[in-house]
Amino acid sequence: MTQDTRPPAVILAGGLSRRMGRDKAELILGTTPLALRTAERLRLQTSAVYLNASEGHPLAAHLPLLQDTRPDRPGPLAGVLAGLKLFTELPGGPAHVLTTPCDTPFLPRDLLKRLQDGVRGDAIMLAACNGRTHPITALWPVTLAEDLERWLDDPDHRRVFDFVARHPNETVEFAPLEGPFGPVDPFFNINTPEDLAMAEAIIEQGTV
Repeated sequence: MTQDTRPPAVILAGGLSRRMGRDKAELILGTTPLALRTAERLRLQTSAVYLNASEGHPLAAHLPLLQDTRPDRPGPLAGVLAGLKLFTELPGGPAHVLTTPCDTPFLPRDLLKRLQDGVRGDAIMLAACNGRTHPITALWPVTLAEDLERWLDDPDHRRVFDFVARHPNETVEFAPLEGPFGPVDPFFNINTPEDLAMAEAIIEQGTV
């Protein structure tokens, strides 16, 4: 059997979802939990899809669970670190890991290919639309694991852009999707009940 050499994906669902008031990964969009909708967009592009969430998460029955390696929940970079460390430790593992938040149900179907096509050396590849960069939807070299581990030792080091700026990085621009009410940022993420209602309306039209 030929080995799948595509990078794996890690869906980041370890946040506190303060604005939504409940776990966003489990929110139902259409008839499917939000994180599983995101996984559907990634499964055909990647070698595997993992869920970065706490132990015992209900969706662990559907996706392999990847827990943070740090106890203090220092934000999305902790989930990135968990993915990098897992695959750094695997013999013959992938050179990159793709990450995205759990609340991005409209990801481009060519997301991984476009990011991979832009790779130059050990650059972090960041997704963008209409000039807005989405640093959590990114392709990360696994060689960054050690530096990210040290970076997170400082409690003031939590901003993703600050860590990205330490390393070579490139931005890949994606076009908006044609939604029922106008253009849709493919990296649109759901933070509030109003965002969820908008996503529901887009799903009901069945055009994205």
